[in-house]
Amino acid sequence: MFYNCISSFIFQDKIINPEQIALIIYSIIAMTLLVTMFILFFTTFQKRKNKLLLDKIAKQREFEEELVKTQAEIQEQTLKNVGQELHDNVGQLLAFANMQLNLVSSLVADGIKDKVEDTKAVVKDAIQEVRALSKTLNSEVILSLGFQESINTELVRLNKMNVLKAVLISSGDRSVCRNNQDAIILFRILQEFISNTVKYAQATKLTITLKYTLDNLYVIAEDNGIGFDAKTVEKGSGLINMQSRAGLTDSDFSLISKPKEGTKLTLNYPIALRALN
Repeated sequence: MFYNCISSFIFQDKIINPEQIALIIYSIIAMTLLVTMFILFFTTFQKRKNKLLLDKIAKQREFEEELVKTQAEIQEQTLKNVGQELHDNVGQLLAFANMQLNLVSSLVADGIKDKVEDTKAVVKDAIQEVRALSKTLNSEVILSLGFQESINTELVRLNKMNVLKAVLISSGDRSVCRNNQDAIILFRILQEFISNTVKYAQATKLTITLKYTLDNLYVIAEDNGIGFDAKTVEKGSGLINMQSRAGLTDSDFSLISKPKEGTKLTLNYPIALRALN
């Protein structure tokens, strides 16, 4: 019946015969098939192209992470060696110098003893500083002390040096953070920030805040220094190292600074996620 209706179709006062109708239908079907095949081919090609691109990005990211890990491991070993050298060699030399000063103090006249005692006090402070510094450079000591206590030791050392006033604020249950390797990485990030503050910021106050929750550890470090323009400052190795290390721990990283408004570092470390690794 459908065929009979088509066969009687009249267009512009002309009757189209069945052969012409069949040819039109076949042409439409052929065009539809060609378009469908083209769409399928294009879609398949795009999916394959996107997959290759995603694989390339994943491999590049994996390579970069492996490179950062290797660099971090080398740096950790170097810091450990330096810390050991400070403790064993420099520390012993200073201790020997202190012993010699004790001997000198017993031999010199009373008028010179005060100066010798002042020198002994300086050497004693140097010994304590070397020991404290060697601890913060040795990752094994950091693991032994723990993340928060290592930060506290670093800030106590700064306060003794009278470089600036350093404060540590903590809230929540610190025991929820159990990934020791990540603790070392987070500590190194803060250590880099502290170093930059001391060297460049001309700050008088440094505050580090730790907020522990079941799922996250929020780390905030901020100083009241001269700050810098984040848009124009040269991307030095320090800034790159901090951000790269944060990536190794899946932490959200933010560093905000403006001229005359200080600098603020924020890390959002995913405790729950990293506990599964």
